This record gives sequence, C-alpha cells and structure tokens, in this order.
Amino acid sequence: MRLARPVGLLLSAAAVVLWAVGMTVLQPLTEPLGPWSERLPGNNAYWARDLRFTAIVAVVLGLLLAGRGRLRWSGPAVLLGGVWVAADVAIDRADPTGVRPTVLLAAGGCVAIGVLAAGLWWSERGTPPATERRVLTGAACVAGVLTLVAAGMESPTDREPELNQGALATSALLVALTIGAALAAAPARTRARCGLAAGLAVASLLAVWWIRAVPPGPRLLPEVALGAVLLTGVTLLAWDWPGGRPVWRHHALAAVAALVAPMSLLLAVVIAMIGLVPIGAQFTALAGNSPINSADSDVLLSLVGLLAGLGMALLLARPTLKDRH
Repeated sequence: MRLARPVGLLLSAAAVVLWAVGMTVLQPLTEPLGPWSERLPGNNAYWARDLRFTAIVAVVLGLLLAGRGRLRWSGPAVLLGGVWVAADVAIDRADPTGVRPTVLLAAGGCVAIGVLAAGLWWSERGTPPATERRVLTGAACVAGVLTLVAAGMESPTDREPELNQGALATSALLVALTIGAALAAAPARTRARCGLAAGLAVASLLAVWWIRAVPPGPRLLPEVALGAVLLTGVTLLAWDWPGGRPVWRHHALAAVAALVAPMSLLLAVVIAMIGLVPIGAQFTALAGNSPINSADSDVLLSLVGLLAGLGMALLLARPTLKDRH
C-alpha cells in the first residue's frame, strides 16, 4: 500500500489533536470534585482519561501503519507510546485548560511524531521496501477492539454532550486505523478489496452512530454487531485470497471468533483488573485526582481494550500469512 506512510502519519496527527482536546477540554469535565471531597466519584468517572489513552494507542498504531509494521518503526513507536502515557499523567496533574494549552500540546505532539518519523525514514534509506503483514493485521485487530471500547464509553450521568462527541471522533479514527492497517496488510490492493474497505467503513461508522444513539443498557447488541462486522472485515481485507477469491470457510470461522471473542476477552480482562491489578486507581492517584469510591471500581478501559485487542490479534493474525511482500 503506497499510501500507508502518509495515511499513517495523518491518522497519528489526528490522534494527537484528539489527545490534546481530551486533556484540556474533556478532562476538566471529569474533575468537579476536590481531592478532599466526601462525595467521591463512581464508575466511569474518568472517561476522558480513557479516551486520551486510547488516542495515545492510536498514535502508536498510526506509526505502525506508516512503517508498514516493520520492527524499525514498531519498537520506537511503542516506546514513544509509553513515554507519552507518562507525560500524560504529569500533564494531567498540572490541570491545563484553555485554547493555548490545547494548541501547544497538539503542536508539540505533532512535532514529536514528525521528528521520530523523519529520523526513521532517514535511517531506512536504501532499505528494500517490505511489509510485515502479521504486525499490520494485529494492529488492525487492536484498533478494532478499541473501537468497541471508545464507542461504548460511559460516564456516571451519560448526559455530557462532550462525551458523545469525543467517543464518536475517537471511534471514527479507530475505524480508519483498523481498515487502513488491514488494507495495508493485504497481499495486493485490488479493486475488490478497496470496495470492501469502503463498504466496511460505512457500515462500521453507522454502527458506531447506532451505539451512541442508544442508552448504555441496550448497547451490548450493537457493540457485538460492530465487533463481528469490523473484525471479520479485517480478515477479508488482510488475508490471502487464493485464486483471487476468499476462502469462505476460513472467514466463517473468523466471523464466529469476531462475534464471541471480543466481548469475552474484554470481560475477562475487566474481571482480572478488578480482582488482581487495580492499575486504574494507581493512575488516578498519580494524576492527583479524586479516588473512586469503595463501592465502585476504577477500571482503565483503554488498557482493557488494548489487552483484549492483542488477544484478538493472536487469533486473527493468521500464521499462514506471508510475513513480507
């Protein structure tokens, strides 16, 4: 996919803007209480943090797409993501608000990915072009599962218009990353695959809108439908088509996995985090925010989505894929 680099960098830059807006516009909405308040926040109170962390993962996935999944890009991109999370916690503690901090954070983030991309591009001069298809297929799976997390994001009241706006924008970006990475992993960018990608994008965006249009309770059905459509679409775009057509029995099995596995993995990771690794509470404390009350749980849903996405990558990044083309 010749456009993988500019598309990946453009999507990374868009994720940086979403992250900056999340920090300076959305995060203050989730902090109406002081650290000594007797009325502590409940479940999903820090939804803006999850949208921001999801945007940071999107930055990394965009860089993976720009580097066509090669290790030379993957390692620095993941390292940048880790540093970015640490910087996010420090900036969150400072509580920036207003237009100027938004612009400065967005510009600084774009400069960071620009400098990294320029250095990596310079270092690979003369290297034959290659695409790591398994890495890109795995990246598409991670983006697909994170789409479900972002689309279903809730708050204690679910009345904030900014929550809907942020969830829709983040989900749309992740849909673009899912389809872009899957198409870049394809052995050939044929007209049929491009048409399939366009149809998948429209169907996925409509499903995201459907999820946000219904109240939190009935969202399970559209979320399951979105996961099945989006992740099955990843296999149709990324896997080989022997003889010029998909092997339908393989994709039927993938569809079953896409229907059942994402929600099962998300639930399993949530249970494990609540019982074993209370990492959300640690991030809340590091950022200087009010702790969640003891009757509820401080779950870092963005990390849940990342881990569940990696699990789906193990299932759907087929070992029969040729590593390079």
